[in-house]
Amino acid sequence: MKVLVTGATGFIGSHLVEALVQRGAQVRCLVRDKTKLGWVKDSPVEFVVGNCQEKNSLKHAVQDVDQVFHLAGAIMAVKEKTFFDVNGLGTENLVQACIENNSRLKKFIYLSSQAAAGPCQSGEKKNESHPCEPVSPYGKSKLLGEKLALARSHELPLLILRPCAVYGPRDKGFYTLFKWIKKHIKPCLSDHDQHISMCYVDDLVQAILLAAETRTENGGIFFLSDGHDYLMEEMSDIFAQALEVSALKLYLPKQMLSGMAFMAECFSRATGKPSIMSRGKVEEMVCKNWLCDITKARTLLGFEPRISLVRGAELTVAWYKKENWL
Repeated sequence: MKVLVTGATGFIGSHLVEALVQRGAQVRCLVRDKTKLGWVKDSPVEFVVGNCQEKNSLKHAVQDVDQVFHLAGAIMAVKEKTFFDVNGLGTENLVQACIENNSRLKKFIYLSSQAAAGPCQSGEKKNESHPCEPVSPYGKSKLLGEKLALARSHELPLLILRPCAVYGPRDKGFYTLFKWIKKHIKPCLSDHDQHISMCYVDDLVQAILLAAETRTENGGIFFLSDGHDYLMEEMSDIFAQALEVSALKLYLPKQMLSGMAFMAECFSRATGKPSIMSRGKVEEMVCKNWLCDITKARTLLGFEPRISLVRGAELTVAWYKKENWL
C-alpha cells in the first residue's frame, strides 16, 4: 500500500506517519521545505516538496498512491484570508490534482474539525445531521474545505473526519493549559458550565486508519472523540491530577480574553508571525457546548476509543516532562 500524507510534520500528521510505517505502508509525505521535517525527519519515508496552494506542485505527490490522507492546514494565521486560502482552496487544489493525475486512488481522507460544524446550540451532542454553524474563521475555512471536496466527491472516493479537541504528545494547543495548571492556576473561560469532547491522538490515528480500510458511502462525514463528555473544569482537574498539583480557578471574562486576543493580533501583524490567540479562537473558547456524537463512527467504522482522559493526560504529561517542555 502506497500512501500520501499532507501535514505530516505536524502534531497529528507525525503520529499518523509513524503508525502507517509500522503497518508496512510506503509513505510519501508532502512537505513545503525538506529542511523543516519536524518529528518525521528520521522516518523511513519519501519526501516530496509541494504546497497545497500551488496545484502544479502537487502532480508528482499524488501520482501512484492508493490513499491520500489530507491533514495539512492552517490553525493560526496573521490574516483571516490565509485560513480560507489554505484550508479551503488548498483542499480543492489537492482534490483536483488527485482527479487529474491518479485514476487508481482508493480513498481520499480529509481531516476536518469539529470547528467546521460549530458548537451545539442545544443541550444535545452535535451529530452529522445537524446544521453547520462555525463561529470562527478557522471553523468557517474548514467547512469551506469540506464543501469544495464534497462538490467533487462523485469523482473520487472521499471521506471526511471531524475530530473534536485533540491532545497528546507533541501537541502545543493544550500545552499552554498544562503550563498554567503547573503554576497552580486553572483558567475558567466562561461564566457558565462548559461541556467538551476530547480525543487522545492515538485514538484519532486509530480512527483515521479504520476510515482508510473500511468501505463506506462516498462523501461520508464522521465525528470523532473518546466517547465521553467532560466539563471544562473537570478536564482541568484531570490535567492537574496528572501534573500532581492543586490549582485555583481563575475566571477570565470574555471581554478580557477579547482584549488579549486583539493585542495578540496586533503583535502578529507587526511581526508577521501568527498567534494561536485570536478573537476567532475566543469565540470558540467561550461557547457552552462542544460535545459531539460518535455513534456513526462506532457503527460504520468500528471505532472504539481506548485511551481515557485520565490515562491520556498521564501519557501527555510524561512526554512533556521527558522533552523538557514542563
